[in-house]
Amino acid sequence: MLKLNSLNDNELVRRFVDGDQESLETLILRHKNRVFSYILLVVKNQELAEDIFQETFIKVIRSLKKGKYIENGKFISWVLRISHNLIIDHFRKVKLKGTVSNDSSEVDIFNSQKYSEQTIEDEMVNTQILSEVKDLIRELPEDQQQVIYMRHYMGLSFKEIAEQTDVSINTALGRMRYALINLRKLIDKKKLSLTMI
Repeated sequence: MLKLNSLNDNELVRRFVDGDQESLETLILRHKNRVFSYILLVVKNQELAEDIFQETFIKVIRSLKKGKYIENGKFISWVLRISHNLIIDHFRKVKLKGTVSNDSSEVDIFNSQKYSEQTIEDEMVNTQILSEVKDLIRELPEDQQQVIYMRHYMGLSFKEIAEQTDVSINTALGRMRYALINLRKLIDKKKLSLTMI
């Protein structure tokens, strides 16, 4: 009997497309921690992360059955891109409804352990600053938002970002450069003071 764990992602995809459900289970088990961790890091809400995780694999299954996956040896990058698009869709819907809140379930870009031992006043100021940074990031073009999340949230290198977004390293670096330039312009335009205590 063939051991499914010994097969690579593309072999498992082919077997699933040919009707082998166990191959799909093996793929999900192989990548679930990485995909879920990425979603949770970005949305910062367990229930929402679980919903988007499920949506991701529902979309993966439908896309595989429709033959939409192009075999290029980057199955996990493809899955992460699907989850990222679903996250963007979620935030877009929330923004359209006008219900963006400032609670702790939102993304804390540039969150750092060093801020955990502060007074309540310090924490309130820093929370406000992080909230303002999040709002500013949402005003950036999607490709610039994406590179900021992947770099500062997931801790990915520019090489990994380039691979996952199917662009060159120079393009990924350029997007980050423009994101930072645009953030500075927004900070100046809104006359914000974003100094952490």
